[in-house]
Amino acid sequence: MQYDAGSYDVIVIGAGHAGSEAGLAAARVGAKTLMITINLDMVAFMPCNPSVGGPAKGIVVREIDALGGEMGKNIDKTHIQMRMLNTGKGPAVRALRAQADKFLYQQEMKKTIENEPNLTLIQGMVERLIVEDGVCNGVVTQTGATYKAKTVVITTGTFLRGEIILGELKYASGPNNQQPSIRLSEHLEELGFDLVRFKTGTPPRVNSHTIDYSKTEIQPGDEEPRAFSYETTKFITDQLPCWLTYTSLETHQIIDDNLHRSPMYSGMIKGTGPRYCPSIEDKVVRFNDKPRHQIFLEPEGRNTQEVYVQGLSTSLPEDVQRRILATIPGLENVQMMRAGYAIEYDAIVPTQLWPTLETKKVKNLYTAGQINGTSGYEEAAGQGLMAGINAGLNALGKEELILSRSEAYIGVLIDDLVTKGTNEPYRLLTSRAEYRLLLRHDNADLRLTEIGHKIGMIKEERYEKFLDKKAAVEAEKSRLQSIIIKPNEQTQEIIRQSGGTELKDGIRASDLLKRPEMNYSHIKLLAPSETELDNDVTEQVEIQIKYEGYIEKSLQQVDRLKKMENKKIPENIDYDAISGLANEARQKLKQVRPLSVAQASRISGVNPADVSILLVYLEQGKIARVSK
Repeated sequence: MQYDAGSYDVIVIGAGHAGSEAGLAAARVGAKTLMITINLDMVAFMPCNPSVGGPAKGIVVREIDALGGEMGKNIDKTHIQMRMLNTGKGPAVRALRAQADKFLYQQEMKKTIENEPNLTLIQGMVERLIVEDGVCNGVVTQTGATYKAKTVVITTGTFLRGEIILGELKYASGPNNQQPSIRLSEHLEELGFDLVRFKTGTPPRVNSHTIDYSKTEIQPGDEEPRAFSYETTKFITDQLPCWLTYTSLETHQIIDDNLHRSPMYSGMIKGTGPRYCPSIEDKVVRFNDKPRHQIFLEPEGRNTQEVYVQGLSTSLPEDVQRRILATIPGLENVQMMRAGYAIEYDAIVPTQLWPTLETKKVKNLYTAGQINGTSGYEEAAGQGLMAGINAGLNALGKEELILSRSEAYIGVLIDDLVTKGTNEPYRLLTSRAEYRLLLRHDNADLRLTEIGHKIGMIKEERYEKFLDKKAAVEAEKSRLQSIIIKPNEQTQEIIRQSGGTELKDGIRASDLLKRPEMNYSHIKLLAPSETELDNDVTEQVEIQIKYEGYIEKSLQQVDRLKKMENKKIPENIDYDAISGLANEARQKLKQVRPLSVAQASRISGVNPADVSILLVYLEQGKIARVSK
């Protein structure tokens, strides 16, 4: 029996990494928000690797923070190790990665959600949506509770018709043996959504007491204190190491001998798995010329002996997993605490979404996270943040937010999903961003804090500090451009020690800094500032001066792109009325319904000739529209 349980501006279904960000974002932009999750003990749970960040992903976490989201703050409070990756490479590929205390991470996020004004968190199973005349007006739970809302966000992760597969064993389940969501998945099909079946997996967990660490290589965190959030001032210095070991030829032989028992090769697993995070079976088969594969042993927290065996994701039977572990140096006598498994789940085809993450089939309904075909906590959180912001702004009658590909990795992620779709669990990579020199770890605040402040996610105190930093960077750049460094003995000695060529004439401090062997610490000795500058200011000064030419070229490309982005396409344009379009292009344009010519040009199957025809048609001004 149904009953009226209340009304809200926004309802978020799910409280994983996407749901947590969505609920907090909707509340922070000013919308009265309800979060409904299957299990309150699983808020922001990490069913897979206990880490946050990494290449591209770490930059997404910085972007979430720059916009006023929570993931960066939460991992800064709960990590057990922090490392900056790719320090020997250019700034475009540097990224932070943190090992999480997975239990403390979820406790701290739950605490944040519970204490957020305007946000209510409850336990319940949503079974269907209230949809009237193509508009979503609320949800109905398993117990008959009816909640009304102006907008709804679905962030169900891998719970939709989830099935766990372990060897010959297969059963309905969400991750970590949680209750799956069956009825909601069926309801989405009833509403006309196209669903696909994806698969992901997780490795075994082992007891730390039973690992022989003398046979492994220690992987410590950075000694220099680091943080994801621009607001973090207290740093965790008591870090725990990870450890590196390798598979062996014996490992590979056991896997080869048991492939007939692998659900991946027996046909039991139907879903498509992530190409960039393959199972150990897949790695051994695909890279059969490699004598060994890296295995990282990652502690799951400070108060547990469970260790995550990164690199050994598998769905082989439990007895085979035990035998495999015993062939890995350091794990010969290890106790397996949890077996690895695969999980299959439903996801919606993401080309059914607008760039705001609102669905095209049902108005005021948004989706975010793994339901949209992505993999990874960071990709989920970035989408959740944007879906929550837009659901909140929509509910309040305000203009929604779309980040472009040149503004953020989050913009690249969402544009790829809604424009190109994905035929496998999507993972964000630096190579997917054509403007990655602009989308750096170090400048996320300069790119996005203004936007976060404008929509109400960034408070005044933080915004003032941001403006002070921005002014300090510009002032120091101007100072270095105005100072001439003369070729005296001190200058020549510093240049000689850095391995550079001595000066023949005076040179601007900014031009000297552009030399590859020079850094800001050298310039500071030769042209000291009267004011002490923070490290993040001097880092920004050095990068902006050193890479000025490359950055300028990227900005020119962005300007050209903006001209295409500004050529808007009516939402209900009739592509059948445009003569000359190739059949494939017409079909793809009707499916994706791009909002700009730039987006149309990125659709697979739409070639430059089709874009030219579309441009001519739009410029003629007599645009035929499909009646709704």
